[in-house]
Amino acid sequence: MKVRVTVMLKEGVLDPQGKAIDHALQTLGFPGVSDVRVGKIIELNVAGTDRAAVTKQAEEMASNLLANMVIEDFSVEVLA
Repeated sequence: MKVRVTVMLKEGVLDPQGKAIDHALQTLGFPGVSDVRVGKIIELNVAGTDRAAVTKQAEEMASNLLANMVIEDFSVEVLA
């Protein structure tokens, strides 16, 4: 099954990359953009047909390796 894990910095954690992008967008003439946050998306093919089991496995992968649980949150989405 195809799984998408989205990892984002927790609220309140400084995001210097997001700040740089925010500033650059303002400079380029996009004044309506604010509070830019940068994250990462990881797509995995996980063997299995049980959606709940695959979701649980992906959540374990995210909490053990893919996300730094001190400063990041994650979400798991089974795509197919």
